[in-house]
Amino acid sequence: MRVWLFFVLCLAGKALAAPQQQDALPEEEEVIEDVVTEETVIGANPVQVEVGEFDEAIDEEEEPTTPENPCLNHHCKHGKVCELDETNTPMCVCQDPSTCPATVGEFEKVCGTDNKTYSSSCHFFATKCTLEGTKKGHKLHLDYIGPCKFIPPCVDSELTEFPLRMRDWLKNVLVSLYERDEDNNLLNEKQKMRVKKIHENEKRLEAGDHPMELLARDFEKNYNMYIFPVHWQFGQLDQHPIDGYLSHTELSPLRAPLIPMEHCTTRFFEECDLDNDKYIALDEWAKCFGIKDQDVDQNMII
Repeated sequence: MRVWLFFVLCLAGKALAAPQQQDALPEEEEVIEDVVTEETVIGANPVQVEVGEFDEAIDEEEEPTTPENPCLNHHCKHGKVCELDETNTPMCVCQDPSTCPATVGEFEKVCGTDNKTYSSSCHFFATKCTLEGTKKGHKLHLDYIGPCKFIPPCVDSELTEFPLRMRDWLKNVLVSLYERDEDNNLLNEKQKMRVKKIHENEKRLEAGDHPMELLARDFEKNYNMYIFPVHWQFGQLDQHPIDGYLSHTELSPLRAPLIPMEHCTTRFFEECDLDNDKYIALDEWAKCFGIKDQDVDQNMII
């Protein structure tokens, strides 16, 4: 599995923080000093004038302030945009697909689970939003990145190989992050400590295209190196909300880029859902990757 996919996982969106109004500075007390002035004779100086002779009252008009748009800090999920109702209260409404930015190339297109190609993810989610509350909308999900194409079925022998490549890839993604992390906060301190042990282990299998036999043998001999990467990936995906379960939407950042290249991706994640409740729990996830029950640890998601 190609290491460049690591960049896909590292893509993350952050909401813009609205500028906060600074506290007003305390008013300085006006200090009035007694000033001793000498009496001067008006006219002694040809340009001398009475104080205030040319003073004119200047009406200082306050510049009108534009009230902050309540939508600036109101977050809407994909496919919806913020609008104000009659009481100036922000609300999320479905985005009109025609308002999505024009697509530049094929790489922006996405394929839905309805086997329909959408011009972009914006067009897809806007369309899905308009179907909210319907059976069709409930079943519609973003399937993978790129135009829809024929994806061959995944046979049993191929499904067995999938977790071998996936485990090795996850381990090497973490090692790559560790090597690149020069105060970039790609990993937190607890994660760095765990990955450091993997990185410095002389028995670590370097990244590359390895035969399935070698990957299987390495997993058996160096099993402990794979425990944390499997937990780490689960924690990276379990974000909306953080509840110990992976939904179809939470899996999308991982599965959507993989499906066009790894045709067993969909079947693999479907079979990970052992109780068929449409969610993958940590113990189900770990079992899919061959992690033993006694090594599944919620505290390892750091």
